[in-house]
Amino acid sequence: MKATATAHPIQGLVKYHGMRDEALRLPYHDSISLCTAPSRTTTTVAFDESLDDDHYEIGGEEVEGRGAERIDSVVEHVRELADIDTPVRLESENSFPHNIGFGSSSSGFAAAAMALCEAAGLDMTRPEISAVARRGSSSSARAVTGGFSHLRTGMNDEDCRSERIETELEDDLRIIGAEVPSYKETEAAHREAAESHMFEGRMAHIHGQIAEMRDALRAADFERTFELAEHDSLSLAATTMTGPAGWVYWQPRTIEIFNTVRELREAGVTVYFSVDTGASVYVNTTTEYVDRVEDAIAECGVDTHRWEVGGPARIRDADAALF
Repeated sequence: MKATATAHPIQGLVKYHGMRDEALRLPYHDSISLCTAPSRTTTTVAFDESLDDDHYEIGGEEVEGRGAERIDSVVEHVRELADIDTPVRLESENSFPHNIGFGSSSSGFAAAAMALCEAAGLDMTRPEISAVARRGSSSSARAVTGGFSHLRTGMNDEDCRSERIETELEDDLRIIGAEVPSYKETEAAHREAAESHMFEGRMAHIHGQIAEMRDALRAADFERTFELAEHDSLSLAATTMTGPAGWVYWQPRTIEIFNTVRELREAGVTVYFSVDTGASVYVNTTTEYVDRVEDAIAECGVDTHRWEVGGPARIRDADAALF
């Protein structure tokens, strides 16, 4: 009863904001994202009768408090589905910086859900596993199905699950991750999202955004896809900044990167920025311009990572196990 899985983190394109059910992490509206490779989370789990209690580690450090509670919600659901009560050991590590806006919770819970379901002997499809992962992080549902994926809202696991969107954009897209370290509190932002006076406005237009994004992806329309993603980043930030706590995640380097992207675009370069909840920036461009874009972003004084579209979460062989 042991398994190892890997998953890629996500970049939100049309991002979800706020949860109608915090325990089940049911979002108010649909969302669409893409996975970024080769960045990944690797997670090994083992159901072990010799353990006195569950044990969780990330990056060699024991997970406690709210982090452990979120893992508990996924573990307990898998035990319920498999009709077992065996304690579990879970160890996870990331190949990329975490908690700075690069989607580490999405890949973390996607890899955990895949490994837990495999170790528990459950025969489930990836959309079904996406509903398991969602209990830890709504974004992780999309990391389970990988590529460009769409998480539909709903009130149950049959409706609120992720599905893959096939698009030819996967071949030419190149992503520069611009690292702007800054602590973020994503859960708090989601918790108070509906209290922003701009939330109703976001809800009013988000369904149209989802339809536009799906159409742009089907048509492999690069400019329309990432113009929509850039616009959604600004909409998300406006809602977050006008909540009760007035969360402002962007840092001066974040704004500098925005301006650099816009200057490149005015010079004829195909490039757009996108931001999730955090200060770090995704810069989306094509193979033709990726070297020029990366050089320009590096001049902003930030560390950069070069990514492309990643596939779904998957089970790895025993040689990849963390213990």
